[in-house]
Amino acid sequence: MLRLDDQGCLTMPGLEVMLGHDDYPEGHQAGLTIVQNGVRVAANGDLRLDRTPGQWQPVPRSGPREVDHRRREIRLRGEFPDPARDGRGFNPLRYPDLRLRYALRVRPDGEAFRLRVDLEAPLPPRWVGKVGLNLELFPGALLGRSFAMDGAVGLFPRQANGPLRRGAGGEAELAPLAVGRRLAVAPESDRQRILIQALTPGELELLDGRGQHTNGWFVVRTAVPPGASERAIEWRIAPQALPGFRAAPVIQRSQVGYHPRQPKVAVVALDARDPDRPAAALERIADGGERETVREIEPREWGRFLRYRCLQLDFSEVREPGLYELRWGAVRSGPFPIGPEVYRRHVWQPTLEYFLPIQMCHLRVTDRHRVWHGACHLDDARMAPVDHRHLDGYAQGPSTLCAYLPGQHVPGLDRGGWHDAGDHDLRLESQVDTLHGLALAREEFGIDLDSTTVDQAHRLVELGRPDGRPDVLEQVEHGVLSVLGARRALGRLYRGIIEPTLEQYRWIGDPANVTDNRVFDPSAAPHPPPPIGAPGAPDDRWVFTEQCPERELQAAAGLAAAARVLRGYEDGLAEECRVAAQELWEATRGDTAAARAPAAVELLLATGDRTYADWLVGEREALAADPERTGWLLCRVLRRIGDPALTAEVERGLRRYAGELAGRAAETPYGVPYRPAVWGAGWEVQRLGMRSYYLHRAYPDLFPATLVLSALAFVLGCHPGDDPASFVSGVGSRSVTSAYGFQRAEGAHIPGGVVSGSALIRPDLVELKDWPHLWQQTEYVVGGGATDFLFLVLAAEALLGRG
Repeated sequence: MLRLDDQGCLTMPGLEVMLGHDDYPEGHQAGLTIVQNGVRVAANGDLRLDRTPGQWQPVPRSGPREVDHRRREIRLRGEFPDPARDGRGFNPLRYPDLRLRYALRVRPDGEAFRLRVDLEAPLPPRWVGKVGLNLELFPGALLGRSFAMDGAVGLFPRQANGPLRRGAGGEAELAPLAVGRRLAVAPESDRQRILIQALTPGELELLDGRGQHTNGWFVVRTAVPPGASERAIEWRIAPQALPGFRAAPVIQRSQVGYHPRQPKVAVVALDARDPDRPAAALERIADGGERETVREIEPREWGRFLRYRCLQLDFSEVREPGLYELRWGAVRSGPFPIGPEVYRRHVWQPTLEYFLPIQMCHLRVTDRHRVWHGACHLDDARMAPVDHRHLDGYAQGPSTLCAYLPGQHVPGLDRGGWHDAGDHDLRLESQVDTLHGLALAREEFGIDLDSTTVDQAHRLVELGRPDGRPDVLEQVEHGVLSVLGARRALGRLYRGIIEPTLEQYRWIGDPANVTDNRVFDPSAAPHPPPPIGAPGAPDDRWVFTEQCPERELQAAAGLAAAARVLRGYEDGLAEECRVAAQELWEATRGDTAAARAPAAVELLLATGDRTYADWLVGEREALAADPERTGWLLCRVLRRIGDPALTAEVERGLRRYAGELAGRAAETPYGVPYRPAVWGAGWEVQRLGMRSYYLHRAYPDLFPATLVLSALAFVLGCHPGDDPASFVSGVGSRSVTSAYGFQRAEGAHIPGGVVSGSALIRPDLVELKDWPHLWQQTEYVVGGGATDFLFLVLAAEALLGRG
């Protein structure tokens, strides 16, 4: 029987029902959520204004959420519009003229539950048939499965198939897969079966949301009937729960393997109700397949982490090279190597050999007999309109802040830059973070890998063809060409360069087809203008500018680091980077000491100018007070500066920070601080590991090398959740190979791309779905998301040595 637990969920073995714990409908995390036999199978149970809504369509304002233990009921208030998002905020939405308040109610009904909608007032007549209760079903678990509706049966299709019909808004929409009063989802499967019954007037529609949006889910929907208010819609939902269900144990370990000298601690994540403690062992696998138990492991009970009971398997003392596997009762980890060569090939290299070259904008990228994409965005860029907020958060104020007028072509922006992963914009902070991270890796570890030809003159990149120049420097150069090219043309930095329309922004596939690659000429434009991508279309990307000291200082830091590594490679470009970095430092005012510190440190290292050292000394108290942001920077220059007061102040702050960091790391069984988030928590672990390398090198007694090595193991598979895949595509024995990049429609991956990683489904489920359309789990990014991983692997090899 379902019961209401102390987290405000309906639960029983094999079934959990959450209402309003998450508020992220664009990411399929909101409203009613169903976790069936350990798997999230349905989400976004809520009122919506569209049959199969997608991103940038109106979403309800949710809250407050009420848990009534006496009535065993969960209630969630909702309303349209959401004033905080109606034309405002980072991703502004445009709401129609509808004022609607309602409540969702969920209560148990034996081993099923009832979902009910109460409206504050009946719908206005013109909204009847448009507003409905939606529940989204995760397609990845249903493709090839069956459904039955009132006796009619069918299969969930692998692609969105017709027939099409004209919808209420005039757009084409797919006809329903089925219509009726009683729906059975996957009736053939005891693990996946869900029965949904309409208890109030109105029919259930089973819809394929992929017909309107590539990242859509299957949708069960009932339209709000005319004149209805209290109990406007009510469903009975009965997901089949396996009797006595317990989640299977998962062995979380590095998918790449381990260096003999590094700590080797795997984590076993158990269902919190699992009492079993079978024998654990490390086995060596011989050439002929024979297995030898080399160590019986006494599991260390770590305790509860989120919903999981965690134990640690420590086999750090095993150093003999070979192929191994961990065993926990009948559960096996899969094979992994121990050896001094584990990080020498196939780990950081794919990020530099594949991912970053494939993300290069304005170039054609080939790979042996394959073309990843053509030369793209050769028509960059037109000046953005003033007083405009873009759908992806860019905002142009009342001035263009330069000599160009809105809509005017800005020359010189058609060189350099990397696409920002799942979309194609060139975001300033992503560009400078990428070139900065690459410059630090080159400077610290001297990497000189040459696997790629970059021919800027002919706009051509050829993977798998060396050209005699270090790939890392070609990549730094490519980033610099974009940042400095904008500065030459605009007299300032850009905020970003991005597609102007939602149609282009959502483009999947070869980015060479997003625009016509011809500079738009308004004087020769036909009327009406041709469609996006056709010759003569006004489809050129927009360039935005802004006044933002923090980003200008970030650019100064990146350019200063680039200046150092480009010397002797492209001296003219190196000098231009230095000059630009110094001018940005001088011209930028009004930000915090912590925000200015990266530029001061990188400029000091680039120029030796005592001006930057004096500034750091003068700001020592403010800088030492924020060691999490500044410590890794300052420890690189303390000896060069040689000021005892600065050193003492910084060391006091670092001692305090080291204690805080150790305490946060002890809060997880993974040896690193980790607080699950909806998006990007894995990238934060990487950044901590990268910065910890510098801290360890300067203060090994305060910051152990385990912070670096545990962060790397985390990214490579020793992380929470039931899928211990490496977050780096194509790296390790198991990795995320269905990811949110520009080829996501094919369910493909880009080698070396680092995904955002497991997401938290509140209150306590960690999820990493094998599905390319969940950006909060499998999106790639440039910037630190890519370069921090590359740096982290090189740091681990430097700390452990090659012996």
